[in-house]
Amino acid sequence: MAAATQQSMTSLPSGFRVCSTAPDILYIPELICGGLVWILVSSTHVEPNNPLGWVMFVSLFCFVMTFLWLITFACGCFKKSSICPLLDFLYHLIAAMFYLSASVPLANVTINMKNATAVAIYPFNYYQIDIAAVVLSHITTLLYFIHCILSACRWKSICC
Repeated sequence: MAAATQQSMTSLPSGFRVCSTAPDILYIPELICGGLVWILVSSTHVEPNNPLGWVMFVSLFCFVMTFLWLITFACGCFKKSSICPLLDFLYHLIAAMFYLSASVPLANVTINMKNATAVAIYPFNYYQIDIAAVVLSHITTLLYFIHCILSACRWKSICC
């Protein structure tokens, strides 16, 4: 097991190994949680527009880019590239920061929605859906951050 982990940290995976090596095994949970954030936020009444528009942009952007990055790894396009581990680290760092910058306003909107739910401006199920979106948004932030750290370790082991 240790040899497999060491091998995955020193080379880039391709094919089905993408879904079985660290840190690349995190692509699937990132896609699932990020997609659920996107679906949950879009299924409620969008008020106020600005913070939730940013949450929608971040979740959609990261979902599409993570999917494209996963396909690129699975096809083995960057197998011999020396800059790919750096790009992988930078992408996941940016995605983690984006999700963090979207999770905090989403939590704030949800807290404010609780007060509006008490006076019956919003239905209670919108509040519950937003709570689920906040939890999944923070989980997705954590997944991207862990992937960023593991990608940095892989980049360091390959390049240095």
